[in-house]
Amino acid sequence: MLILTRHDVESLLAMPDAIGAVEEGLRQLAAGVVEMPQRLVTTVTPHNGIHLSMPAFVAGDPGTLTIKVVTVYNDNRAAYDLPTIHAVLLLHDARTGKPLALMDAEHLTAMRTGAVSGVATRYLARPDAGVVTLFGAGVQAGPQLLAMAAVRPIRQAYVVALGDSRAFAAQMAAELGIPVGVTDDVRAAVAAADIICTATNSPTPLFDGGWLRPGTHINAIGAYTKTTRELDSETVRRSRVIVDRRQAAQAEAGEIVIPTQEGAIGPEHVAGELAEVVTGALAGRRSTDEITLFKSVGLALQDAMAAALVYQRAIDAGIGQIVDL
Repeated sequence: MLILTRHDVESLLAMPDAIGAVEEGLRQLAAGVVEMPQRLVTTVTPHNGIHLSMPAFVAGDPGTLTIKVVTVYNDNRAAYDLPTIHAVLLLHDARTGKPLALMDAEHLTAMRTGAVSGVATRYLARPDAGVVTLFGAGVQAGPQLLAMAAVRPIRQAYVVALGDSRAFAAQMAAELGIPVGVTDDVRAAVAAADIICTATNSPTPLFDGGWLRPGTHINAIGAYTKTTRELDSETVRRSRVIVDRRQAAQAEAGEIVIPTQEGAIGPEHVAGELAEVVTGALAGRRSTDEITLFKSVGLALQDAMAAALVYQRAIDAGIGQIVDL
């Protein structure tokens, strides 16, 4: 079995390729050749953590079979100076079930999450969208900016985050070759944005939906439980809402569950799934002034497609360590 470290994964997975892999996975999902059970969530209440198991099978020749195991411990950073998220992924031979690779999945998770936002932005944001406002400066934040720059002509980014995010902004400015400013003026940052990405662990809304300009596109990827949300009901009410999967959004997305419970939106307010938009079965953006929202809670399919790409590139390049089980 091949063992791939975080450094290995980082060297093998670039954002444009990750976007392509995730988009192809969405086409496979629309074609009905993906088996993807709802992820299993085990709560670790005494330590403010959860344990997630995320399997997926994508048919084809030879097909892709994976399971990702993730822990999310929200106290880690403050209490232990450790990352909030730890993850590993096991890739099997879909034909025989033989384990092929075990890889670090922390970077892979951040990249595939950025990639699905990139796919959504490609289909939902205005073609001329050039200003991004990013909420958050953690592990998920950088790939969000990388993905936006891969699919739109981004000329300016603003970062709104707790704590000192100047180092993060400087790093992203150097990597993207654009100005990346840090601001605590949330209203101005929202009003200036063509695209907003929310990548935080905030349990409550980050801004007032009344501040949004017509034509804004939003990627909301931080909240992943039905009791937490980064966006308020007004934002959701004003938006054409696309989700990664209806079943997952109804079970895990507070941005959908809470406004529905409040009566701000009805079940029909979710226009459809991103896979439908990608394949042309559903219209994405319908006008220049429309506000669009992509809400993602993360799908195992995205991990499977990214992991298959990483594995093939590792084999081709002779990267990784082979161990006998």
